[in-house]
Amino acid sequence: MAKNQHGHFHEILIRWRDKLMEDVDRTVNNMQGEVSNLPDPVDQGTNEGIFEGELRTRDRERQLINKIAQALEKLETEDYGYCDDCGIEIGLRRLEARPIATKCVDCKERDEVREKQQRGG
Repeated sequence: MAKNQHGHFHEILIRWRDKLMEDVDRTVNNMQGEVSNLPDPVDQGTNEGIFEGELRTRDRERQLINKIAQALEKLETEDYGYCDDCGIEIGLRRLEARPIATKCVDCKERDEVREKQQRGG
């Protein structure tokens, strides 16, 4: 991968990670600010449902932050942009669409077909 491409993807990954971290911080601050003993059980239940949804979203984002960290690590070791399965270059279009991609299109499609067969679909 060329140096300018390396820098381009580094910047994309850093901005993405920072945005997700801001969202996490905002959620924590909102949840801390809204923790209260609501007298109405319906309001309390609604509030808990909202918090539960937020926590599920943040958990998915936490997993995404971990994948971004792995991609940044691969950039540092110059392994970024190569398929974990077959070792060929993933391709710039795929990386632009999914900067945390770890597999080329062919290997990813093969995995999806295998997974679909295992589910019986």
